[in-house]
Amino acid sequence: MPEETPTTARDSVLATLTKGLVLCMVCALVVSTAAVGLRPQYEANKALDRKRNILLAAGLLEEGGDVEFLFDQVEPRLVDLATGEYVENVDPSGYDRRAARKDPQRSIAIPAEQDLARLRRRARYSNVYVVYDNARLRSVILPIYGAGLYSTLYGYIALAGDGNTVQGVRFYEHRETPGLGGRVDDPAWLAKWKGKQVCDQDGKARFALVKGSVDPEHPESRYRVDALSGATMTSRGVTNLVQYWLGDGGFGPFLARIRTQGG
Repeated sequence: MPEETPTTARDSVLATLTKGLVLCMVCALVVSTAAVGLRPQYEANKALDRKRNILLAAGLLEEGGDVEFLFDQVEPRLVDLATGEYVENVDPSGYDRRAARKDPQRSIAIPAEQDLARLRRRARYSNVYVVYDNARLRSVILPIYGAGLYSTLYGYIALAGDGNTVQGVRFYEHRETPGLGGRVDDPAWLAKWKGKQVCDQDGKARFALVKGSVDPEHPESRYRVDALSGATMTSRGVTNLVQYWLGDGGFGPFLARIRTQGG
């Protein structure tokens, strides 16, 4: 049997490394090609899921309903949060508020004393979704988000044409504790929001989750929903993010305009 020389050993190691490198490059090429090829499908699924959550929040999606067909009645718009006016020179379908929030030119810093939702920054503009029944505003669906216990909670809240009565709510993205804060997406709990008021007659955001069961005889009951049992911090986060987004720093100016002028 031939004796292995140092040169032969080096060649063997080099060959092994070369094969490993080639295999890694081939695998990386396959993965990147698949990612590029599947990107359009991923984006389409993401858009479909967004539409589905908007329809669910507004109570417009029945079991087995066609999402694309039903979403035709929803009109996407873009709002300047500072003025409450619609933005006409930007296509809402291509606007990414998460990306805008990270851009100093397209976002603003939130003063600490006003930052109930613990966002630090927010985009200057925000998507909104409106639904009309003939010429009458039926629903306005607003994207809301803010800090919970372990994660940022993302959702939609649908208000009636009065800009104040909750038609429904949907939390679609979070990493809260399963069985506790994770119950923010429990349909039975979310159903308790329906019919509640979010602001008082002066336009101040009053909605809150409260510990225990809401007393229907309490004068504040129209603004209150039962908190999530065992999830104090998540419940507090939900209260804070709703109050922020429906207050002056969020959609407050837009909702004030709806209440006085319609949609």
